[in-house]
This record gives sequence, structure tokens and C-alpha cells, in this order.
Amino acid sequence: MILQYRWRRAVDEASLFRLVFPLTLNPPVEISRDRPDKSYERKEKPMPETETAAVVAATTETAPAVEKAVNEKPARKKIKFFAHYEPAELSQMEKLYTSTLNQINQDEIVKGCIVSISNKDVTIDVGYKSEGIVSLLEFRDEDEIKVGDDVEVYLENIEDKMGQLILSKKKADVLRIWDKIYDSIENDTIISGKIINRVKGGMTVSLSGVEAFLPGSQIDVKPVRDFDALVGQTMDFRVVKINPVTQNIVVSHKVILEEEYAARREEMLASIKVGMVLEGTVKNITDFGIFVDLGGLDGLVHITDITWGRINHPSEVVDLDQPIKVVVVGFDENTKRVSLGMKQLEAHPWENIELKYPVGSKAQGRVVSITDYGAFVEIEKGIEGLVHISEMSWTQHIKHPGQFVTLGQEVECVILNIDKDHTKLSLSMKRVNEDPWIALSEKYVENTRHKGTVSNITDFGVFVELEPGVDGLVHISDLSWTKKIRHPSELVKKNQELEVKVLKFDVHARRIALGHKQMNPDPWGGFEQQYAVGAESPAEISQIIEKGVIVILPGDVDGFVPATHLLQGGVKDIHASFKIGDALPLRVIEFDKENKRIILSALEYFKDKSKEEIESYLLAHPNEKKEIEDATAELEPQPKSSEKKGDKA
Repeated sequence: MILQYRWRRAVDEASLFRLVFPLTLNPPVEISRDRPDKSYERKEKPMPETETAAVVAATTETAPAVEKAVNEKPARKKIKFFAHYEPAELSQMEKLYTSTLNQINQDEIVKGCIVSISNKDVTIDVGYKSEGIVSLLEFRDEDEIKVGDDVEVYLENIEDKMGQLILSKKKADVLRIWDKIYDSIENDTIISGKIINRVKGGMTVSLSGVEAFLPGSQIDVKPVRDFDALVGQTMDFRVVKINPVTQNIVVSHKVILEEEYAARREEMLASIKVGMVLEGTVKNITDFGIFVDLGGLDGLVHITDITWGRINHPSEVVDLDQPIKVVVVGFDENTKRVSLGMKQLEAHPWENIELKYPVGSKAQGRVVSITDYGAFVEIEKGIEGLVHISEMSWTQHIKHPGQFVTLGQEVECVILNIDKDHTKLSLSMKRVNEDPWIALSEKYVENTRHKGTVSNITDFGVFVELEPGVDGLVHISDLSWTKKIRHPSELVKKNQELEVKVLKFDVHARRIALGHKQMNPDPWGGFEQQYAVGAESPAEISQIIEKGVIVILPGDVDGFVPATHLLQGGVKDIHASFKIGDALPLRVIEFDKENKRIILSALEYFKDKSKEEIESYLLAHPNEKKEIEDATAELEPQPKSSEKKGDKA
């Protein structure tokens, strides 16, 4: 091949010589191929007359100049062409030419130098007899390459049909990166790569053009919040697995961080002391506290050490990945656990509290907790006080603090007491304003009459609202002079307007005793004569109870008839024998003015009545226990003993 190259060069030089010295050219030669032995015969072709005349004219004009040049210059060395070299000379020349070339082999990576750059290709000289051309697209950073840069290329073919080298920059890069990949898994070396996109279960990483899989669990030592934010980042990786068949590569960034963290952890454990102030990052948030990454060592800030104030959850104060300052409050050398604190970096809020909040002063606060017995109010970060349920309102009857305040509500309080040793603070909301009961005592004097609205009904009485926030109690016994009331709802309804009289006003107990029946005079003075024992009176059944019936007597007064006094021997089913609204003839057997009680009896009424009256009563009120005749016989007066003896005689 070298000889052919030299021959082509010699031919080119001879052609050039003939162009310079046209007079030395032989006349045109015609080669004949008509001989039967296939040999070639050289025949001189006659020159056309026009060309002959031109040559003669040119020769005549240039002959003196040529002759002068020959006479003035030494004789030119005779050119030796390829056909004139001996085999030994050709062999020697080939060896000399070959010694100037690099020894390269096909299918190997060789080094070369960029000699030119075009819009599409890059020409590279690898030190061989011809140069190679590589597509510009095979260079990752097209703008960074320039003429004179050394590059590595892959030699695909030493010579193609055109005598050029076939080179590939892309294949050389792939082979080099695979060398690094195998070196990484064998020798635990680090390889750099770029995250190109997100896939199921992790990320795809480009290792200089070779794609690898980065599992989500191998990205960082702490949970990754946003996978998409990692796309485009360049990181260091370590190859942890290669499948030669499928050429699948698995890399990890976490193992590199773990090694770094392990080294830092040992350093920190050797130097950590209680009281040290460190900087860290919030790694995890739980219900009981936050875990802080101190750069290789994790520590716990308990929820009680986050702030001097009250919080329901640590997320109210810090966020994930937030940088914070902490102080070491405890270190267990056996378990290597580190306890941290945040509030210890600030002064204790209870210092000089008596100067900031003297007893009797007012303070603004926020309700942070509600219990059955009161509400806790935070007047300053780390300073909380209790507002007892009895200190919430002067006038309202509060069953639960949640009826009066809500969480997060801003309230104004008065400082009642400070216990600095036990960090306890007593507050009052009602004392912010003057006690309205002092003014109320002048308005609601005893025996004064007022109108109010029934606000609540209980088993023991009725609460009447005299004005907004001011209630008084009408006991069940003070609702009526004459009615036997089992429940206040029998007489009054909620939101009903009711006239009352003030019976008692207690400023200290914040109570007003009211009466409704006292609006009228006591009628029992007149009832004492009208319903004396033995007096007879008709009555109407108004209620039927288990022990008897309640009747309405003239004068709209209630009386009671026991079941044993309705029928002789008692009543088996009182509802079957008597109905509400039935009229009964009765006789008073007991009158109690003090307790406002009248007891009557039907049996006592019929003791001296005729048989016809008794039978009429029994027919109206049959008893299932005995026959009417038996009951009548029992009600008839019994004969005396002397009469019985006479009958026998």
C-alpha cells in the first residue's frame, strides 16, 4: 500500500514537471489494443496542424530564454520515478516511512489531536499516514472543543475504501465509562453522574452516556421530599450491582453519605458535651418531638423542650428540613443517645415575673387549653395561668368553660396570684370589670316585684332571667300556694313571662331567690276553717298517682285521697276504677296548714250514708278485687254484740 502511495506521488510530480516544461514533452502517443496477443503497441500520433504551428511558434519565442537558463544554472538532478527504483531501495524507503508512523491496532482506543473543526465534522490526527473524521454530534460539549485539543477515539477500521481511518468518539467514551463502572464495583471507587429523569421506584442516572438506575431508597440517608427537584443534578455515585447479560446498572448515593456520616458520628461522639450549641436540620417530626440531623449524628428534641409555651404538635413551631440551633441537654454514653433542647437557648420567662405582672394588674392572653374546671390562658410565651370556671363571669351560670370561651380566643385577665416556685398563675376574667352584683343588690331589694322570662326549667325549680346575665331561682315549692306540683313544667313553660317577688338577694353567693306564689296572699288562713277535719266537700280528680288521687277542691286547692280511702280493702287497679275528672264525695281527715296539705277520704264520707248512696258510688267505681255486695257489706255498720245474741235466741 505504501508503494502504491509513493507511486501516486511520483506520477503527480512528473505531471507537474511536464506542465512547467511543456517543450520537453514527447508528442502525443496513441496506444493500440488491436493486437491479437493483447499486448500494447506504442504509436506516435501526428499532431494537428494548428497545434504544430502553435508549438513551433512557442518554441521559437522561448528558445533563447531556455538556452540562457540552461547556460546560467547547473544541470538539474535527474528525477527518479517509482519505476526506476530497485526492490532493495523500495524496501529501505518503506522502512523509513513506516518508522515515522504510530503503531495502532484496530478495535482499540487511541489518542489523537484535533486538527480542524467544521460545521459537521472534526478532523483528528492519530499519528498515522492519514487522518480520521468524526461527526461533531459525537462530542457531548461541542462548544468546548477546539483545534489542538487531545481526544481519545475508538479505531473501528484502519482504512476504508477511500484510504481514511474510521474513528468514533462515542464508542471511546462508552468503553472508558464501562471501565470506570467495573472499577467502581470492584474497588469501591466513586463515579460521577447526572440524574436525567424520574422513573417508577427511583431515578435514571446518566454515567457519561451510560444509563443506570438509582433506587429511591438509595438517594439519601433521610427521606426525599421532592424527587422532581433532583432532576438535572450531578452527584457522586457508587455502582452496587451490574447485570452483564442485560447490562443493567444499579448505583447508590446513599452509601457514600453513610460513610461520611459514620466518620462524622465518631468525631461528634468523641467531642460532644452537655451544654454545647450545635446547628442541625429537622429530619423528622413526631407527636412527641423532632429528630434533628447534626451532620452524622441524630438527636431528639422532646416536645416539652421545643418552646417555653404550650404547643399541641411540634409542627406548629418547625418544618421539615428547616435549619435550627439546639443545645445538648443530655448524652447517654451507653446508648449513644443525644437529647437536645431549643427553649434552653432562651431565658426562662418566669424570671422577674412578679415585676412584669404584679398581682392586680391586667394582661392580655390567648386561651390554649380548656378543661372541666377552667381554661388556661397564655399571657406570654411560656407563661400560662388558670382561669377557674368561677372566675369567668359575674352573672352567668356556666356549667362548662367551653360555653364561655373557645381555643385561641384572645381574652383579658387580672392577675390574682403568682406561685413562682411551682410556676402557677391564677387569673380572673370577670374581675376585669366591676362586680355588677353590688349595683344589682340596690335594684333587686327583697320583697320587690319584677317580671322575667323563664330561661331554664329543672326538677327543683325554674330559673327566671330578670335581665341579660342576671337569673334568679323560683323553687318548685314557691310556684303555687295550692297546687301539688310534681314537676315545674306542669305549671310554666320555657320563655314564658312570669311575675316574681325577690325573696332573698345574696351578693357573696351570687344568688337571687324568687317566688311566684308570693305575688298573691296566702289563702291557707281561710282554708283552715273551710277544710277542718270532718268537713265534707265534693272534689274532682285532677291526677292519678300510684298511692292515690289528687283532687281539686273548691277554692282551687289540691287535696290528696290515699288509695286505701277510696274503696274498702284497697284498689287493685286504680286506673280501672277511677278516671281523671271523676267527681268524688269526700271528707277531710287531715289538715296541715304549715305544710299546705289536705288529706281526704271517701270511706269516711260513706260511713254514715245510706245503702243506696254506697251502691251508687260502687257502681260508678267498681273494684276488681271484691264483688260489690261484699264491699257494701263491709261498708254497712256492724250490729252490736247484744243484738247478735238476741238474734241467736
